[in-house]
Amino acid sequence: MWSKLETRLKQRRAQDMMRHRLTLESGQDTEISIAGEHFINFSSNDYLGLASHPKLSEATQKAVQRYGSGSGASHLVVGHSEEHHRLEEELAEFLGVERALLFSSGFMANYGVLSSLFDRKDLLVQDKLNHASLIDGGRACEAKMLRYAHNDMDSLERQLKHKVETKMIVTDGVFSMDGDVAPIPEILALSSTYKAQLMVDDAHGFGVLGASGKGTLEHFGLEQKHADIYMATLGKSVGGYGAFVAGKAVLIESLVQFARSYIYTTAIPPAVAAANRAGLALIQSEPERRQQLKDNIAYFKQLADEKGLPLLPSDTAIQPVLLGTNERAVAVSNSLREKGLLVVAIRPPTVPENSARLRITLTSNHRKTHIEQLVEAISTI
Repeated sequence: MWSKLETRLKQRRAQDMMRHRLTLESGQDTEISIAGEHFINFSSNDYLGLASHPKLSEATQKAVQRYGSGSGASHLVVGHSEEHHRLEEELAEFLGVERALLFSSGFMANYGVLSSLFDRKDLLVQDKLNHASLIDGGRACEAKMLRYAHNDMDSLERQLKHKVETKMIVTDGVFSMDGDVAPIPEILALSSTYKAQLMVDDAHGFGVLGASGKGTLEHFGLEQKHADIYMATLGKSVGGYGAFVAGKAVLIESLVQFARSYIYTTAIPPAVAAANRAGLALIQSEPERRQQLKDNIAYFKQLADEKGLPLLPSDTAIQPVLLGTNERAVAVSNSLREKGLLVVAIRPPTVPENSARLRITLTSNHRKTHIEQLVEAISTI
């Protein structure tokens, strides 16, 4: 066993594909400290700058004083606190759905949904670039899983022609590595034609897209009910941690009864749920954060276009600079770090071969000077 693992690690090192952790000495923000060095951070999913917001800290502290540091058990034993319950109710009310259910992470939410609700008579049709949690959840269930070319409606239609009892189209709302948005209206048209249902993973759309931050469906002027299963995370735009699934009461009750990743997991601490509630409230009360993020995205794209940077087509906070080889992506990322700019290189297997990139993420807290410094540094490197 150990020799096989050593061989695999050597192969990964040789291909410039080794992953490494960074240890932060500061809170999550646009400016961070690592190993005593200061960096402007362009790698965080804290899109609205709420992870370091004082209201989330205050909510956390109050909840710790009341509930302590841990939840102590799973939701179905004695781990489900009032903070958890209110958060679920507030999420459902915000989205205009019957119920919402908390999970400990987005991976566990997607895995729980796909591994528990479908059987061998069913068909899952997934976008080829869906998040790993969706793909792994699909592989773990009994249903047949097919994949269609990324955002390719002709490819999707071919897969939907299979005759089965239940068909579920599964897609990211905003794709985490490319930053582009799924064509939800076109997908819904096909789902109607072929009597399929729709699941949307809106981890990178919830809180930032749409007039009120309800995500990808609102971005297209659609009601939440158009997604039969809606999942989003709380550790990105909300500034906290965890995830939720939202939809009809029958969906949520089925997950409570059958989703093993929900049933057999300790609930997130009540203090974390309290922080999530504070973040959700700020999303609703401070729409100027979304507007500032939009302005920052537009400014970055303008400067990048002027410098001729090889951007992928994206209008979201995720702005990938395509560099091709692993070696080039790592070299540019390291050069940026020397200039005090943190932009992590993304390489296979996270992205397809020969599509290594800088995954730049913008937040509402970035200033114009930050963006100008980044674009100038990339263009000179």
